[in-house]
Amino acid sequence: MAWHQTIGSQEVALPQEEIDSTRLRRPRQELKMGFSTGTAAAAAAQGALRKLLDLPCPAIVEVCLPCGGSLAVPLLSQDRKGSQGEAVVVKDAGDDPDATHGAEIGARVWLSPAGSREAVILRGGTGVGRVTKPGLPVAVGEPAINPVPRRMLHQTCSSVWQMSGQTLPMRLTVEIFVPRGEEIARHTLNPRLGIRGGISILGTTGLVKPFSHQAYRATIVSALKVAQAVGLRHAVLTTGGKSEEHLKQLFPHLPEEAFVQMGDYVRFSLKAAVNLGFHHLSVGAFLGKALKMAQGFGNTHASHGLASFRKLGCWTEARTGNPILAQAVARAHTARQVLEILPAAQSQAVVGEVGRRMLAALQKHAGPGPELAAVILDFDGHPLFWANSSEGLL
Repeated sequence: MAWHQTIGSQEVALPQEEIDSTRLRRPRQELKMGFSTGTAAAAAAQGALRKLLDLPCPAIVEVCLPCGGSLAVPLLSQDRKGSQGEAVVVKDAGDDPDATHGAEIGARVWLSPAGSREAVILRGGTGVGRVTKPGLPVAVGEPAINPVPRRMLHQTCSSVWQMSGQTLPMRLTVEIFVPRGEEIARHTLNPRLGIRGGISILGTTGLVKPFSHQAYRATIVSALKVAQAVGLRHAVLTTGGKSEEHLKQLFPHLPEEAFVQMGDYVRFSLKAAVNLGFHHLSVGAFLGKALKMAQGFGNTHASHGLASFRKLGCWTEARTGNPILAQAVARAHTARQVLEILPAAQSQAVVGEVGRRMLAALQKHAGPGPELAAVILDFDGHPLFWANSSEGLL
């Protein structure tokens, strides 16, 4: 890739569930930017249309970025098959932990039938998801090609059409396809968002900035909007896939849309949910993350601070009156070790203190509006603590 302009804004894409924390510690300047699936689709469409119109088709095409500037994107293949032009691009996410990195994004282009009113008809081929739930920026039933990539595809096709010197109005059908899209989509949040059959074609800037916090926050908001759109007013916020699995067992009456993986973004997720009008918010976590929430962390990532077992030791002594047990807890290295140290008789009191402090911190982040519940899980998924802000222990 050849970069023609330094872009400061961030790409909004669906991240994988887990991010390698060791890579997060690498200096930002060492990380390589990539390009979005929307940019890949636009480059493939350009190559396909050039082939269809018998225009010179270089191995590398220039794509205008919505954030300004342009990007040189290599084509993996290009061909003309009868009345269709076709090209494929390999999506490069740079150093972002993106499930679509290395995926082939292709485009087929052909002239639309006579009488077609639209200049460009967009279709989702194999491996491109289809929207099945409201609340997303694309209507139900449409291929999951977001608004900015749609504009990029229109602009790219229009530029190539003008270059060809065609006198007829542009009437094209563009089909985007992703050979392994359905398989890749299983490693994204698309199934949860109601996008079936493949990946989304995304992008707001055309670029992917590594480890974008904005990207994950945007995904949280999208999930909350889907829940809102299907009429839910109770959302369950979890710190990851495992905690979510266990919380689903505790809230069997709630549909899948109610469960939102907030990751480390506790304060952000609560405020976003409140702004969207949710009346009841349940937050579930294992003891380690719960302890950080109890300490008042609005973001529980390690870069924002570590769980203080020394502080937990102080709480242990206050609740049990046992200084020896408190010292053992204070010297612990992990939350799992804490649970191994605590005798059954004292465990409820100590974890209860963490839970009450966690619930108080959640209330501070969310404000006075919603009803809140805090759930602390053991490592087998059983609730060690479950309390509601209005009803006390459940």
